[in-house]
This record gives sequence, C-alpha cells and structure tokens, in this order.
Amino acid sequence: MKKLSVIAFGGNALLRGDQVGTIEEQEQNVYDTCQHLVGLIKKGYDLVIGHGNGPQVGNVLLQHEAGHKIYGLPTQPIDFCVAETQGSIGFMIEQQLRNVLKEHGIERNIVTLVTQVVVDKNDPAFQNPTKPVGPFYTKEEADKLAQEKKWIFHEDPRKRGWRRVVASPRPFIIPNWEVVEKLAREGNIVITVGGGGIPAYIDDKGKLVGIDAVIDKDLASSLLAAKIKADEFCILTDVPNVYINFHKPGEQKLERISIPEIRKHLDDGQFTEGSMAPKVRACMEFVENGGKEAIITEAAQLENDKAGTIIHA
Repeated sequence: MKKLSVIAFGGNALLRGDQVGTIEEQEQNVYDTCQHLVGLIKKGYDLVIGHGNGPQVGNVLLQHEAGHKIYGLPTQPIDFCVAETQGSIGFMIEQQLRNVLKEHGIERNIVTLVTQVVVDKNDPAFQNPTKPVGPFYTKEEADKLAQEKKWIFHEDPRKRGWRRVVASPRPFIIPNWEVVEKLAREGNIVITVGGGGIPAYIDDKGKLVGIDAVIDKDLASSLLAAKIKADEFCILTDVPNVYINFHKPGEQKLERISIPEIRKHLDDGQFTEGSMAPKVRACMEFVENGGKEAIITEAAQLENDKAGTIIHA
C-alpha cells in the first residue's frame, strides 16, 4: 500500500517575513514550496495538504474594517473570513501545484475542500482568549466596540494600540474526514483544514453554528492525519530541525527523538509557545493517536528521508 502523508504548510510557505503579501509574492512562495513535494509524489506518496492563514485572514479583517468605515459595508465574522482565505489560499496552492506537476510530467487530480472544524463551545480557551486578530484601535474605539459587540481587547505589548483577542480552542471534529481519506487514497491530492478550519460548534438543537475563534492549524492537521490513518505527519516551517537551547550556548539539533524525550524538553520550556511548542504538541498527538512518525522540517529537506526532526513512539 502506498504511504499517505499529511503535510501542513507553515506561514513561510505562503508569505515571508520581509514581504507585504502581493499575489505575485505569495504565488512564487507557494510555487517554490510545491517544487519540494515532487520527490514525494514521484515516490508514490498520497498527499493531503493543510496550511496556515494568519497574515491573510488578518488582511481580510482589515479590508472588512476599512470597507465599513469608508463605505458603510457590513463587517463579517471571523468564521466567514477564514472561509474566504481557505478558498483563496487553496486556489493558490492548487494552481501552483498543477503548474509544478505539469513541468515534471506528472498527472494528479488536485481538489481543494473548504472545511469546517468543530470545537467545543465550553472549551476553557473561551474563558481566556489570547489570539490577537484584526486591526489596532485606540483605547476609546476599543472600549466602544467592547460595549457594543462584547469583544475583548488587549493592549499591544509594543504600544501600537488595542487589539481584539479571540479564543484558540482545540479542534474536536473534522466533518468529511472520510471523504478526504477516500480521495487521497485514490491518488488525488487534497487541500483541506486551511487555517485550522472554519471554526464552528454544535448548539443545543444539533445545529452547526459559526463562532469567532482561531484554531491552531497544526493541531487541526494532526487530528485529521490521525483520523485518516496517515503514515506520516509533516509540519513545514522555516528551520530544518527542532533545536534545544535555540540560539543559546549549547544549541543542539534534534534528529530522531521519542515522545518521552521530546516531552521532557517541552516541559523544561525549551520550545516557545508562539513558535515551536504548538508544532511539537501537534506532532506528539499524532504519534500518540496511532501515527508512525511526525516530522518538523523546512520544505527543502522533504526529499531526504532522514531530514528534519522525526518524532516517534
């Protein structure tokens, strides 16, 4: 049986830190990343691709806010904006991957699925929202919006203003995962759970309802990988490996490491919460839920079977 791999594109695969986010920049970044998938595809891998959307959904929220201020257009909730960016980023990945495969004489169907992800409305994260979204406001604007819309605001650490914060609940259910697995195992490349998925919950009447939240894309991709019984789960980031004592004396590259070993490093505070810690947790969860191996690396290392930090049971 062919191997099935779930690959989560990090933000670096879409937008570099020194870029403004033009369509030309994003398409070139996606094209470059997709070139590194060719080796896996030639080896016969079946692929499912997840991706982030942080800068893109932030820009969409800014666009909605500007449209409201200038033209009086209604702003839209976060779940709607995540759906917008799922479609636009999925389109970019699908288009550039088709171009790459054509260059290499490879024929594969590629399908992008706009995907809701269900969270628990009673998740403790909703009691302590911490994820900043949207534009900066003055204190007066923030206070007014907090009263009108019941939004929660935190002052920016760099004193650029006040910014709305929302919860980042754990993914709970991924509808249509069976469809994703069927399509992938038939040889189709599937792009799904973009930006962690469109956040939704199930209300008391069993109805699916959108909710203002941001789901971690690595946790959502990890959950999907476990559900579809993927052989491998890979998170692409901007470094070739995970390190302990990163940028400090005694820096050490982690190569092949077991769950107990990497958990000790995590408990010791070796990985920062805004960067590597969520990626490590997502990989650990995949392996603990039955996956064989999880890998954290940069896209250029994908064709090397021993590259990256490989986390195993």
